[in-house]
Amino acid sequence: MRGISPAVKHILIINVLFWIGTLSIARGALFENLFAYHFVTSDLFKPWQILTHMFMHAGYVQTPGGGESIYFQHILFNMFGLWMFGTPVERFLGTKRFVFFYISAGLGALFIHAGWDYFQFQAELSNLINAGYSKESIIELLNNGRYSPQWEQVLGEKGLQNLAGNYIGTLVGASGALMGVLVAFGVLFPETPLMLLFLPVPIKAKYFIPGILLLDLFSMLSGYSIFSPSNTAYLAHLGGALFGFVMVWYWKKNSFNQNRWN
Repeated sequence: MRGISPAVKHILIINVLFWIGTLSIARGALFENLFAYHFVTSDLFKPWQILTHMFMHAGYVQTPGGGESIYFQHILFNMFGLWMFGTPVERFLGTKRFVFFYISAGLGALFIHAGWDYFQFQAELSNLINAGYSKESIIELLNNGRYSPQWEQVLGEKGLQNLAGNYIGTLVGASGALMGVLVAFGVLFPETPLMLLFLPVPIKAKYFIPGILLLDLFSMLSGYSIFSPSNTAYLAHLGGALFGFVMVWYWKKNSFNQNRWN
């Protein structure tokens, strides 16, 4: 692969291999159970998922007729963004520092997303327990991928989602790490003009990238998805962006260009 930096190339290859595994190994179920991030107290949670989830992407999507089709948009857009923004950032930071940066941004995204999910879950679990439900019976149902419709009478629709959705759902994708890279690009190359496909007007990175973050914040707060699927983990996006900004701001402040990691 010409025109691509070493770490970006290898991260891209790893993501594609994981995606192929999702498509082929038990149509994704076994592979997802092993490598997607599961709720930290779930029976399906494994410590390595903290790292491997950021190399996973959705493999199939449900069609209106009840079938399945291959879903390539998730990995396509993430890997395109990694190549486009990651290559110049890696060349500026150096390969070892870039790998550290990428993984740290991905872990930061997970930390914020999973922490908020856990807080929401515990609050709704307490509400059910206070309503007379047994914690053991609740957890047993959730570990079997199920929930009682009666819980909604106590929690409401949103509360049930915060309980069952957070516990049963998974987190996959490079988006959190990628948002860190995107922010790093904006800090390091603020005057670079960027364009959206549907808005062919050049906008400087220092305005373009904060605009993307504001759209994610709007979608998270409103529940209205503009460019992304409705199940997008917007908080993970913002978490990765925050960790990425803190790291690159600190390095820039301390003149990291004089102490590159080769």
